[in-house]
Amino acid sequence: MKLKSGCFLQRLCLDEVYCLLSVRNTAVLAKDFRLLDVYRKNYLNNLQFYCFLCYMTNLNKDQIMLLFDLPDQNTWGKICFNEFYMVACILLSHENHLEKQFIHQHAGPAFQLLDVDGDNMIDFNEIEATRFLFNIQKEELKKIFKDFDISGDEQLNYRELKMFTVFCIDKQQQKEEEDHE
Repeated sequence: MKLKSGCFLQRLCLDEVYCLLSVRNTAVLAKDFRLLDVYRKNYLNNLQFYCFLCYMTNLNKDQIMLLFDLPDQNTWGKICFNEFYMVACILLSHENHLEKQFIHQHAGPAFQLLDVDGDNMIDFNEIEATRFLFNIQKEELKKIFKDFDISGDEQLNYRELKMFTVFCIDKQQQKEEEDHE
């Protein structure tokens, strides 16, 4: 997944530690959300969301529609600003290679996003369908399930996902230290 060159999201800065937007950047995003909300309903429907992401990213139709459905857990067919904010932060974390930090800092919401069927467990198919959001390669995904599925049920619970993110961040920091030496 990649943001298209020159799109306004590239002008927003995501905090590298907390993976959140500053107050100023959130205000800019809210203003853009209001511009997209042409019906003045305080939400975006699937067509508005689809057009926005087609313009901003290189995601295909299926990925965009999945990204619409994931935060819309109440299945109302609309994305409010809070959900839009989360999508923007995910896009920016991906763009800035902060995917694992995002999952770590926002483990609860990320777990809910990845738990497509809402059973409080993430199975291989769920994370396979959403791995493009967090830049998880297929081989890495298989390793996650092998190494972090402590219960052995071929699903990750919240605690197992959190352990995975801590491991990934430690591994990334070690690699960066080795690169600087």
